[in-house]
Amino acid sequence: MEPRWTEILKEELGEKMVHTSDVEMQDYSSNSAFRGNMPEAVVYVTNTEAVSKVLKIANLYKVPVTPRGMGTGLSGGDIPVHGGIILDMCQWPSEVIVNPEDLIVSVSPSVLTSEVHAEAERYGLMYPPDPSSSNISTIGGNLAENAGGPRGLKYGVTKDYVLGLEVVTPEGEVMRTGGSTIKNVTGIDLTKLIVGSEGILGVITSATLKLIPKPASSQTVMAAFPTMEMAGNAVSTTLTSGILPAKMEFIDKECAQAVEQYAPQGLPTNVEAIVLAELDGHPSTVKEESIALSTIMEKLGGTFVSIPHTKEEAVNMWKARKLVSPAIAVIKPTKASEDATVPRSQIPAMMASLSNIRDKYNISLVVFGHLGDGNLHPNILCDENDQEELERVEMAIEEIFNSALELGGTLSGEHGIGTMKAPFLEKELGTVGVDMMKRIKQAWDPNNIMNPGKVFFDQGQRLILSRHLEK
Repeated sequence: MEPRWTEILKEELGEKMVHTSDVEMQDYSSNSAFRGNMPEAVVYVTNTEAVSKVLKIANLYKVPVTPRGMGTGLSGGDIPVHGGIILDMCQWPSEVIVNPEDLIVSVSPSVLTSEVHAEAERYGLMYPPDPSSSNISTIGGNLAENAGGPRGLKYGVTKDYVLGLEVVTPEGEVMRTGGSTIKNVTGIDLTKLIVGSEGILGVITSATLKLIPKPASSQTVMAAFPTMEMAGNAVSTTLTSGILPAKMEFIDKECAQAVEQYAPQGLPTNVEAIVLAELDGHPSTVKEESIALSTIMEKLGGTFVSIPHTKEEAVNMWKARKLVSPAIAVIKPTKASEDATVPRSQIPAMMASLSNIRDKYNISLVVFGHLGDGNLHPNILCDENDQEELERVEMAIEEIFNSALELGGTLSGEHGIGTMKAPFLEKELGTVGVDMMKRIKQAWDPNNIMNPGKVFFDQGQRLILSRHLEK
């Protein structure tokens, strides 16, 4: 027999919008990286009024609600921990309205990030945040997790481009934060509070985002280094020379080898690090900076230093970087992707620590990421069916977190806390810091229905790594 709240949801929203079959519940209990508990219902919402109705009913009956986009999260934020309702936002009609005169765009939560990019470019504008999942992740999910991406080095992350939001509170009330102006210091900045709150404070139903003029030109530079320390020094020297690339990525030797086995791109496989940078701006400036950057790379030990002469050559270089995830995914069936971030000066030390962790726990660990801002992506490849290996992986992940914190870094540069990192939150923020966050959560959501089990660790809670699903 279905619970009373399910019956009420069907009465309010219609039978077609509320699903409770075992098959569908199984589908929504996991995403591409994690496996959680079974929800009791999946509710499709297509407008703000529907979200409001769902939350009012859920709050009345104290039913947990987990908002979900495309299921591309990498910290477990969209996985139900306590059952309840999955709020599926993907049926929402896509809406992207650009106002070129004000350099802003209004979006619905279901819009893919790549659609925002494409629409902005039609007006010669750019929406800078560019998570690697932009072709499959929704802007609503990006807002909830404060997504980053390669361009974060020069342009910042999602929160830096959010001017205003429409949000449904846990009690089902609709409110607006911020507005459409670049400057806005009216009251406490609730917009920044909600962006990156991982769905524990409410549901974002629309957003106004800031755009910038699209740079007139861009140029890629690639270099390989025999040691990670040399690569780190080249990055530091570049950034202190007055050159600020839009992107500065790297892949380690194991990643390069995986790509060459998966889909050969001509990458060198006998070096410890390959650095890939992109400069953008005025054509003459970009040309001068690309030459200067190449010189820095060569002077500091870079080999295979290359500047592509055509757009196609540049696209192929970046294709190699994008192929890393699918290439390493075929090595073993399960992939744990982390985003420990350290100060740039500590990158070599963090890489040494990761090497020690790899040997200590006898695991398959590869590293790539955003070298320019210290945002590393250690990926552990394993088999979830091998319990002994999985235990070693979990111990290794804990040591990765501890190493990042000891080096003055942070648990997450862009993936969020979710459930995976929740047990370590107090190590970084301290007891008082976590307590103040919990007070905010309690004030906003007294019945604790919004995405419970995320950010703040539930005693006994355990999120299981799930078989990797390539999208």
